[in-house]
Amino acid sequence: MMAEAVLLVGHGSREAEGNAQFEAFVERVRPAFPGRVTRHCYIELATPGIPEGIDQCVAQGAARVVVLPVILFSSGHAKLEIPYEIDEAQGRHPGVDFRYARPLGVDPRILAILDERLAEAAVRMPPGDRAETAVLLVGRGSSDPDANGDLFKIARMLWEGRGFGWVETCFIGIAKPDYPTGIWRCVTLGARRVIVVPYMLFTGVLVKRMEAQLEGFRRDFQGIPMVLAGTLGGHPKLIEILVERHREALEGTALMNCLLCKYRMVLTGHEHEHYSHRAPASDLGLAAPKGA
Repeated sequence: MMAEAVLLVGHGSREAEGNAQFEAFVERVRPAFPGRVTRHCYIELATPGIPEGIDQCVAQGAARVVVLPVILFSSGHAKLEIPYEIDEAQGRHPGVDFRYARPLGVDPRILAILDERLAEAAVRMPPGDRAETAVLLVGRGSSDPDANGDLFKIARMLWEGRGFGWVETCFIGIAKPDYPTGIWRCVTLGARRVIVVPYMLFTGVLVKRMEAQLEGFRRDFQGIPMVLAGTLGGHPKLIEILVERHREALEGTALMNCLLCKYRMVLTGHEHEHYSHRAPASDLGLAAPKGA
């Protein structure tokens, strides 16, 4: 078998605790890729960066590097920044076979993790009917509407068949509706209990901000219990998804959602933004969509 390295790419956080949680997760992932060099790196805010991570893999003898983004959706990081760094690395290491996997994305196994987080949060609240309970799914927020749309899709799938009165969606940064608006919607629509779910992998500045703001919301809406659920964390089901993304990358079956991507076509409201792809999908082990 060709000497292979698996490079797990995290977002990176200003909070050391968040980076420590990611690195602990990487240690749990290692046994899933026996016989392969398994390293980690970050897109921003922490070290090593992606160029250093790739160079370390090659220095350890990898003839193939499979880049696995441990990020939730296909936003600009996945569509532009990581492919750019892989393209640059190909120039530095022309004899290395680079494969690029897709992010975690919309996957039913993540819904199962959310079910666990909701159950854990519910025991910290007074008993109540699910029909009177609102779930507020809070995402990071992106300048890419494709990624924001995926969060709404997750919310809709979470609503189906679980009996909650509402599953609302908001963002803690960049996109709208914002976090206060999300809480206001839950209460105004009649929720008697609110479970706030940070749709994030690990803790960080934004999760701590959500927790601090929730104290204020409790004072504003006294009599309505509100709790903050845990992040997705290093759940074993995430490892299952990463193993599948690795297989897709090797088989060349990793499909990015490109048909509604502002980096590929002009979307209303984003006409002023112009981008160029540095690394074609076909060069990175990704199947390009028909007509691309």
